[in-house]
Amino acid sequence: MPGFRRVGRPGLVGLAARTAVVAGTATAVSGGMQRHQQQKAQDQWEQEQYEAQQQQAAMQAAAQQAVAQQQAQAAAAAPPPAAAAPAGGVDVVAELQKLAGLQQQGIITPEEFAAAKAKLLS
Repeated sequence: MPGFRRVGRPGLVGLAARTAVVAGTATAVSGGMQRHQQQKAQDQWEQEQYEAQQQQAAMQAAAQQAVAQQQAQAAAAAPPPAAAAPAGGVDVVAELQKLAGLQQQGIITPEEFAAAKAKLLS
Protein backbone atom coordinates (compact mmCIF):
# COMPACT_ATOMS: atom_id res chain seq x y z
CA MET A 1 0.00 0.00 0.00
CA PRO A 2 2.36 2.55 -1.10
CA GLY A 3 -0.07 5.39 -1.85
CA PHE A 4 -2.27 5.14 1.17
CA ARG A 5 -4.42 8.13 1.42
CA ARG A 6 -7.03 8.66 3.97
CA VAL A 7 -10.46 9.76 2.78
CA GLY A 8 -13.08 11.29 5.06
CA ARG A 9 -12.68 13.64 7.95
CA PRO A 10 -9.45 15.61 8.21
CA GLY A 11 -7.01 14.89 10.94
CA LEU A 12 -6.26 17.13 13.88
CA VAL A 13 -3.55 19.08 12.03
CA GLY A 14 -5.80 19.63 9.02
CA LEU A 15 -8.64 20.78 11.23
CA ALA A 16 -6.37 23.19 13.09
CA ALA A 17 -5.00 24.57 9.81
CA ARG A 18 -8.46 25.08 8.40
CA THR A 19 -9.59 26.83 11.61
CA ALA A 20 -6.55 29.12 11.51
CA VAL A 21 -7.23 30.08 7.89
CA VAL A 22 -10.88 30.82 8.59
CA ALA A 23 -10.05 32.80 11.75
CA GLY A 24 -7.30 34.76 9.99
CA THR A 25 -9.57 35.60 7.10
CA ALA A 26 -12.33 36.69 9.46
CA THR A 27 -9.91 38.88 11.42
CA ALA A 28 -8.55 40.47 8.25
CA VAL A 29 -12.01 41.19 6.90
CA SER A 30 -13.22 42.49 10.27
CA GLY A 31 -10.16 44.74 10.66
CA GLY A 32 -10.58 46.09 7.14
CA MET A 33 -14.24 46.88 7.75
CA GLN A 34 -13.43 48.52 11.06
CA ARG A 35 -10.73 50.72 9.47
CA HIS A 36 -13.14 51.63 6.69
CA GLN A 37 -15.83 52.62 9.20
CA GLN A 38 -13.35 54.69 11.23
CA GLN A 39 -12.12 56.47 8.11
CA LYS A 40 -15.69 57.16 7.06
CA ALA A 41 -16.52 58.58 10.51
CA GLN A 42 -13.35 60.72 10.43
CA ASP A 43 -14.21 62.06 6.98
CA GLN A 44 -17.74 62.90 8.11
CA TRP A 45 -16.43 64.70 11.23
CA GLU A 46 -13.97 66.72 9.13
CA GLN A 47 -16.76 67.67 6.70
CA GLU A 48 -18.95 68.84 9.59
CA GLN A 49 -16.08 70.91 11.01
CA TYR A 50 -15.47 72.50 7.62
CA GLU A 51 -19.16 73.36 7.23
CA ALA A 52 -19.26 74.82 10.75
CA GLN A 53 -16.23 77.01 9.96
CA GLN A 54 -17.82 78.20 6.73
CA GLN A 55 -21.06 79.01 8.52
CA GLN A 56 -19.18 80.88 11.27
CA ALA A 57 -17.27 82.92 8.69
CA ALA A 58 -20.50 83.78 6.87
CA MET A 59 -22.15 84.86 10.12
CA GLN A 60 -19.19 87.07 11.05
CA ALA A 61 -19.18 88.68 7.61
CA ALA A 62 -22.92 89.35 7.85
CA ALA A 63 -22.52 90.84 11.33
CA GLN A 64 -19.72 93.13 10.18
CA GLN A 65 -21.78 94.23 7.21
CA ALA A 66 -24.80 94.94 9.45
CA VAL A 67 -22.66 97.00 11.84
CA ALA A 68 -21.21 98.99 8.93
CA GLN A 69 -24.71 99.66 7.57
CA GLN A 70 -25.95 100.79 10.98
CA GLN A 71 -23.00 103.13 11.40
CA ALA A 72 -23.57 104.57 7.93
CA GLN A 73 -27.28 105.08 8.62
CA ALA A 74 -26.57 106.67 12.00
CA ALA A 75 -24.04 109.03 10.46
CA ALA A 76 -26.45 110.00 7.68
CA ALA A 77 -29.44 110.42 10.01
CA ALA A 78 -27.66 112.40 12.75
CA PRO A 79 -28.40 116.13 12.42
CA PRO A 80 -25.62 118.58 13.17
CA PRO A 81 -25.82 119.39 16.90
CA ALA A 82 -25.41 123.19 16.59
CA ALA A 83 -28.16 123.61 13.98
CA ALA A 84 -30.84 121.80 15.98
CA ALA A 85 -33.04 123.86 18.25
CA PRO A 86 -34.46 122.27 21.42
CA ALA A 87 -38.12 121.34 21.59
CA GLY A 88 -38.93 124.51 23.51
CA GLY A 89 -38.04 126.61 20.47
CA VAL A 90 -35.13 128.38 22.21
CA ASP A 91 -31.80 128.48 20.38
CA VAL A 92 -29.43 127.75 23.26
CA VAL A 93 -26.29 128.72 21.37
CA ALA A 94 -27.73 132.09 20.37
CA GLU A 95 -28.91 132.77 23.91
CA LEU A 96 -25.49 131.91 25.36
CA GLN A 97 -23.84 134.23 22.84
CA LYS A 98 -26.20 137.03 23.87
CA LEU A 99 -25.44 136.44 27.54
CA ALA A 100 -21.69 136.42 26.86
CA GLY A 101 -22.04 139.69 24.96
CA LEU A 102 -23.98 141.24 27.86
CA GLN A 103 -21.30 140.10 30.29
CA GLN A 104 -18.51 141.56 28.12
CA GLN A 105 -20.34 144.86 27.93
CA GLY A 106 -20.60 144.86 31.72
CA ILE A 107 -24.40 144.77 31.75
CA ILE A 108 -24.49 141.52 33.77
CA THR A 109 -22.03 140.15 36.31
CA PRO A 110 -20.19 136.83 35.93
CA GLU A 111 -22.42 135.38 38.65
CA GLU A 112 -25.56 136.42 36.75
CA PHE A 113 -24.07 134.95 33.56
CA ALA A 114 -23.38 131.64 35.33
CA ALA A 115 -26.91 131.51 36.75
CA ALA A 116 -28.51 132.30 33.37
CA LYS A 117 -26.29 129.75 31.64
CA ALA A 118 -27.23 127.06 34.16
CA LYS A 119 -30.90 127.88 33.65
CA LEU A 120 -30.55 127.59 29.85
CA LEU A 121 -28.68 124.31 29.95
CA SER A 122 -31.02 122.65 32.45
